[in-house]
Amino acid sequence: MKTVGTFEEAQELAVGSVGLVPTMGFLHEGHLSLIDAASDDNDCVVVSLFVNPLQFNEPSDLAAYPRDIDRDTALARSAGADVLFVPDVETMYPIEPRTNVVVRGVSEGMEGTHRPGHFVGVATVVAKLLAGLQPGNAYFGRKDAQQLAVVRTMTVDLSLPVQIHGMSTVRESDGLAVASRNVRIAKHERPSAVGLSQALFAAGDAFEAGERSGGVLREIVMTKLGTVPMVDIEYVEVARARDASIVDRVGETAFIGLAARIGGVRLIDNVFLDPETERADRGVQLDGPSILYGEF
Repeated sequence: MKTVGTFEEAQELAVGSVGLVPTMGFLHEGHLSLIDAASDDNDCVVVSLFVNPLQFNEPSDLAAYPRDIDRDTALARSAGADVLFVPDVETMYPIEPRTNVVVRGVSEGMEGTHRPGHFVGVATVVAKLLAGLQPGNAYFGRKDAQQLAVVRTMTVDLSLPVQIHGMSTVRESDGLAVASRNVRIAKHERPSAVGLSQALFAAGDAFEAGERSGGVLREIVMTKLGTVPMVDIEYVEVARARDASIVDRVGETAFIGLAARIGGVRLIDNVFLDPETERADRGVQLDGPSILYGEF
């Protein structure tokens, strides 16, 4: 694996079919599953590592985002990446951006409401990565369901020649969706954090039992969360997967997603619902502790 900092260097090394895994670093099993999927499908896997300032609407959140380039390099190499693209801010934004990508509709509501400007930053940086690295395939986690819909819509609207792949959420052994910010959850708050996924799983159970009403599925989650201490709920919604629009009834692939704060940590999670297979995608659960908490 070679580490480079410019688009030109990355393009020189990316030969054959190229799969891109965009990340902001502090890699975990979710990222590694994307690298693994990209390795299966492509001749060359490019992992980008860039903490994008445009998508943070809270400066303190940007400052607190964990960074460890040596750790990430070792993990990317061991997972099978061929190229690690680590640009600095000046490479990505040599001047104040005059062009932003706004994906109307899909980026509104849910995360769009609670994190104003977030999806403009996401869409803009992903568009730059796709244009600059020119992969044929790009891999994103289903955990960020609305983001996945935003990226897919953007690539279609801009006729970008890339296939977007959404991969199942990876979960810790207790069910909590793997995320870098999990390390900030206090020990006494952990049961409350796990309560988020348990509430979503209950809705998944109801869906697999035949429930299709968005209102009923949402109420199942809200009722479960009502018994969980220390949870400050921002939203619980059932939305269509392809455009993140709120639905009253699940007639095509959808997700039931939520955002909540546990202490000072904001968490998001979801379960995808597929009426064709009548199954809920709860993700893939780890057998032991995540690499987030120690050596790998």
